[in-house]
Amino acid sequence: MTKIQQTGQALQESAEGVRIRTVLPIRIKRRGGRKHVIPAAHSPAAEAQHDAPILTALSRAFHWQRLIDEGVVESGTDIARREGLHHTTVNELLRLTLLSPRMVRAILDGRQPKTLSLLWLKNHAVPQDWAAQEALFEGYDV
Repeated sequence: MTKIQQTGQALQESAEGVRIRTVLPIRIKRRGGRKHVIPAAHSPAAEAQHDAPILTALSRAFHWQRLIDEGVVESGTDIARREGLHHTTVNELLRLTLLSPRMVRAILDGRQPKTLSLLWLKNHAVPQDWAAQEALFEGYDV
């Protein structure tokens, strides 16, 4: 049976030989009933972890905002009607266009806080001031 441990060193056992324990610098965390492997902060795998739902939502939000800015559609309700979505869904996603450029770049690079999720972004009002946003997200695990 293979066990994954967070820390440890190679062990020496008895006079018969050396038993080696392989240690992977990871954590296993449950999210929504599923187990996710989270690499250690210093490992190369931890460098960039793209969150597909946030990336998709961000791209849709900026596309929709461009449609509004260019006058193709009147509002989020008009977009919802065209896309077959509920108007609150569209308006929640349009708020993503208010994120600071630094936060948008972090999401695109896969360096957003690990605990940041699309559900959190949809359910919480993010401050419009970019400095306040950075102060808010600074406390998250990056």
